[in-house]
Amino acid sequence: MKRVAVLGGGIGGTEAARALRKEGLEVVLISNRDYLWTYPISIWIPTGEITPEKVKISLHDFAKAWGIELIVDEVVEIKASENKVVLKNRGEFTDFDYLVVALGQTKKPEKGLKYTLSICGSPEEAVEIRKRLQELISKGSGKIAFGFGGNPKDKTAVRGGPVFEVLFNVDYYLNKLGVRQNFELTFFAPMPKPGERLGEKALKMLDELFQKYGIKKITGKKIKEFTPNGVIFEDDSFLEADLILYTPAGWGHPVVRNSDLPTNEAGFIKIEDTCQVQGFDNVYAIGDCAAIESPLWTAKQGHLAEFMGHIAAHDIALKEGLKSGTPKSYKEHINILCLMDMGWRGGGLAYRSDKRAMLIPIPVLGHIMKKAWGLYFKLYKLGKIPKVI
Repeated sequence: MKRVAVLGGGIGGTEAARALRKEGLEVVLISNRDYLWTYPISIWIPTGEITPEKVKISLHDFAKAWGIELIVDEVVEIKASENKVVLKNRGEFTDFDYLVVALGQTKKPEKGLKYTLSICGSPEEAVEIRKRLQELISKGSGKIAFGFGGNPKDKTAVRGGPVFEVLFNVDYYLNKLGVRQNFELTFFAPMPKPGERLGEKALKMLDELFQKYGIKKITGKKIKEFTPNGVIFEDDSFLEADLILYTPAGWGHPVVRNSDLPTNEAGFIKIEDTCQVQGFDNVYAIGDCAAIESPLWTAKQGHLAEFMGHIAAHDIALKEGLKSGTPKSYKEHINILCLMDMGWRGGGLAYRSDKRAMLIPIPVLGHIMKKAWGLYFKLYKLGKIPKVI
């Protein structure tokens, strides 16, 4: 039986490992953490609606459920041309026939980024956001800035949705505590129309929500620098803030950028439609670490990473004669699909494809639906219920 090494225990990596096992291949999953962090529901950590432990899915339990070998170690180098992966503790690892890279991405470098925290960053950052927010609440007042950035070298490497979710959840939380009037919330972004990937209707709805909840907005100004107490824009105007929650654009993972794999200007791995890495017959890349060829409105998302895991598994199974058929393309699954949560006020179902762009408000029930999705995600990852989408 051929053996596939999957690098990365995130949403895409775990789905690739699961799909490969279902295709009848032997799989070893290598992750620097022994848990899968469920980013879509980590948005509730800042407000205390969920604990970090509830966001974690044990990779030991995952591996046991699917008959996968798990190695908890950090990948420090990929030598694809030599069929080698170098691990921090184990050294060179060569026991594989195929390699699937699902290492995700890192933050695009920006001046003063150390003064910001991101809900899309490490699990520790989410916990720190909770701590800093509680400190401001204890103080009695504060100014909080929420923003996200773009990457001109790769338009798909942007994370806007989670920022909006945390913003609206914090607003709801402060209202619930009866202290909202003591806080100034400001949204900022360098692009003139943040959120336009979802269409004009979504933009209009966001503006209406900002006005309704008294949230200030600064858009269309490039960010010059972050400081301990605010944001300096290109025109030298200053946004004062006690807490800056900023999600920068994605940038190539350091291991990928220093590997012998082909990358674009932003450091993402160049792939074929089948997710096979260009120039390598036995190496695949999926999720955030891959360079996605797509329309300008596209953004990298977890559900696309999962589809890419299945595409890679399908292609490897074809090569090994484990199934018949034709190669599939990840491009068939390019769309934006998310349930934007706003706390117990509800949420909105957002969808974008080449043919349609929509944002459907779902009062109250939207929040319950996202909670239900979190439970469903954990159960299917652990093999307790079938995957339905």
